[in-house]
Amino acid sequence: MDADPGQARWMARQAAVGDEGLVVGHAGFHGPPDEGGMVEIGYSVAPEFRRRGYARAMLIELLRRAAAEPAVTTVRATISPDNLASLATISGFGFVEVGEQWDEEDGLELIFEVPADRNQDRAATGSRAS
Repeated sequence: MDADPGQARWMARQAAVGDEGLVVGHAGFHGPPDEGGMVEIGYSVAPEFRRRGYARAMLIELLRRAAAEPAVTTVRATISPDNLASLATISGFGFVEVGEQWDEEDGLELIFEVPADRNQDRAATGSRAS
């Protein structure tokens, strides 16, 4: 970020809730849009805070931010086929499975994408309709 501070807005940020700013996880993009306009999202909720809707709230905010960026055309999520919670989190937001990849750290991942502008209304309201 020292080399290009303008890229900071594309990095992960803490996800905090409540008046005290309790950190429940983090969310962000893997970097700025690539030459095709694709951004990859990432989010994680600390185990003790799971199953409270925080991941869904993070996803809604990431989709809202992506839709607001003219350079972003596609939002990507890569998820392990065993991560049923994360697969359920993206359900209803229009993501389509477009392939798979091998990640050295995480193993097999399914690749899902959705057009960024398609999420604008849904992300703004939090609707799960496709």
